[in-house]
Amino acid sequence: MPRILIADDEESVRMLVARAIGMDGHTTVTAEDGAEALDILTRENGAFDLLLTDIKMPVMDGIALALAVARDFPRLKILLMTGYADQRERASGLDAIVHDVVTKPFSVADIRTAVADALGA
Repeated sequence: MPRILIADDEESVRMLVARAIGMDGHTTVTAEDGAEALDILTRENGAFDLLLTDIKMPVMDGIALALAVARDFPRLKILLMTGYADQRERASGLDAIVHDVVTKPFSVADIRTAVADALGA
């Protein structure tokens, strides 16, 4: 089954997404911010099928993380999440490296569909 790295600074969102994705049999690893996610990716040599990251996070935001991942692990698919319209606009220029942007709040069905779509692309 696919391995998915989830990066979000809100524990409740991380846990909700991990449980939702787990319902489809995916293995999940979570990180509290972009820096921790990049550390995990580097330590595991990018051994994930999808990065699912919030855009607005402390330390390293999701945009900086997506750019680093695209540079270091170009085959890793990236799915962004945000609840902020201005952050969604910031991501609009990243179409070449980001599969999609999921708008918060989302339902369990929404995130499962977005992940399935990203993995199937």
